[in-house]
Amino acid sequence: MPIQTTDKIWHNGTLIPWADANIHVMSHVVHYGSSVFEGIRAYTQGEKAGIFRLREHMQRFIDSARIYRMPLPYSLDELCQAVVDVVDANNVAPCYIRPVAFRGYGEIGVNPLKSPVEIYIANFPWGKYVQGNQGADVCVSSWNRLAPNTMPSLAKAGANYMNSQLIRMEAEINGYVEGIALDRNGYLSEGSGENLFLIREGKLFTSPLANSVLNGITRASVIQIAKDFGIEVVEQALPREMLYLCDEAFFTGTAAEVSHLRSVDRILIGDGSMGPVTKKLHDEFFALVNGGKSDRYNWLTPVNVRVAETVGA
Repeated sequence: MPIQTTDKIWHNGTLIPWADANIHVMSHVVHYGSSVFEGIRAYTQGEKAGIFRLREHMQRFIDSARIYRMPLPYSLDELCQAVVDVVDANNVAPCYIRPVAFRGYGEIGVNPLKSPVEIYIANFPWGKYVQGNQGADVCVSSWNRLAPNTMPSLAKAGANYMNSQLIRMEAEINGYVEGIALDRNGYLSEGSGENLFLIREGKLFTSPLANSVLNGITRASVIQIAKDFGIEVVEQALPREMLYLCDEAFFTGTAAEVSHLRSVDRILIGDGSMGPVTKKLHDEFFALVNGGKSDRYNWLTPVNVRVAETVGA
């Protein structure tokens, strides 16, 4: 999936040309992975556009930086406005938005405290992340998620995603779209970049944050929608076998949105098609973000941009 460039990137309070957004090869982040980031989508509703759950994303961005002792010299309001500014400046929607903060060029060595913190915010058109219009074929990964008290799973940090890369590469090499990781105790955790939901006998199951799960913004949104529909939501440790016994399954995430799973380890989930509970949640989510229904949760931050063609399948 090619990344489409745009004109401007926000850097430490200033909009600069895309081509000028460079870092030094000796930056701390290059050697030690000292970065935190967010993934955010802006959707279109006719001729208007809205950024999905902007404040929640940027609060998680601040929280991730705090966990890694990476002070950000901007308030939540200032960071939210910076996202609006860069989307408005590039005049493109729908789009994907990537804020990133990292330790820059300072002192080489594991200790990051003498390396300055840099912040960039970029946006660009982006399409479907979890491919497979008829549902995704996934596998259980041989790689586990990070154990508690090794690296903080509640931080959306660049270094953490080395684990995600191993999960994703292994899956694709073996002919799957994505991998599902277990936690250190063998319970279901999540995909390489997605939260996981299962449906069994009409109930919606998902792993709690204690199972090395990122506190997903789309995850929380789907849980809210499900509860408002009267669907029972159960957050509990889930054994691997639930993947083979569930009636439906789907991923959620900013990139994945709501993507249903066709099979796990070559075992068909139901009849392989999107099940009724998944479809209800999927359709409601997209109706809310695409303007098919009113924004009753106030999840969308309006921005004035033109409507772009969606990239990808």
